[in-house]
Amino acid sequence: MTQSPFLDISAEVQQALQSGKPVVALESTIISHGMPYPQNVATAKQVEAEVRAHGAVPATIAIINGRLKAGLSDADIELLGRGGRDIVKVSRRDIPFIAAAGQSGATTVASTMIIAAMAGIRVFATGGIGGVHRNAQESFDVSADLQELAQTPVAVVCAGAKSILDLRLTLEYLETHGVPVVGYQTKSLPAFFTRDSAFSVDYRLDSAAEIAHVLHTKWALALRGGMVVANPIPEEYAMPRALIDGAIEQALQEAQAQGISGKESTPFLLARVYDITGGDSLAANIQLVLNNARLASAIGTALCALDA
Repeated sequence: MTQSPFLDISAEVQQALQSGKPVVALESTIISHGMPYPQNVATAKQVEAEVRAHGAVPATIAIINGRLKAGLSDADIELLGRGGRDIVKVSRRDIPFIAAAGQSGATTVASTMIIAAMAGIRVFATGGIGGVHRNAQESFDVSADLQELAQTPVAVVCAGAKSILDLRLTLEYLETHGVPVVGYQTKSLPAFFTRDSAFSVDYRLDSAAEIAHVLHTKWALALRGGMVVANPIPEEYAMPRALIDGAIEQALQEAQAQGISGKESTPFLLARVYDITGGDSLAANIQLVLNNARLASAIGTALCALDA
């Protein structure tokens, strides 16, 4: 793929890609829209450090002053953290507008996948993917993340879909578009804050090497799209399902009453769940992202070994 003239790859990431070392993409919406400053900046750096500690190179992705970035400087991360909700949340449709205007934007799962693929990065660690929202039969609120997974060749390591979503319809949508959902050491779909749900994944694989082998085979077959690697939150940080379900239900009612929808709904709902749970959900969120960074690093390392 010809490199985009709008794309800047950091020296560290470029060197890793050229030398066949594993690189793990990281999104930036979690920095600007996921938690308050300065905890957001500290968490972003902690996740990058976790990737490095497990043998891979982190490539946090964003748009900075109109430039698509794969690998951010400390100053870039600080800009996104301080800017918070004033930083534009960028999905696929927004990329050309933010780039053309020379603005800065925090990338969602979909736009992070796009920029990662442009840079040649094949593995991405995040918290949870977007999906089909509850009551989507009325709102038609379906995350662009799902379409991106169907067409962009990046594996997304996550703690399942965000539990504020309609998990059944999310799985149906992914199946329709040929996106495999793999459970890491589990047959049950993790639901972000909880290790399981009432739904099953398509395949269970028990090692990073197995996941890498399937990814390598999929792309060698020239099959489009990525893969969801659902990695349950560590047991010691998982939250009681009844507590989370109650908090989500309350947050959903408040969002409906305030007319909040579209791309504003997920940040609002997660912030309200954080408030309702007394901050416990944010601590869990950080731990599940770190856990996903570890698994993504292992998958990236195994993929590089297959390419060698």
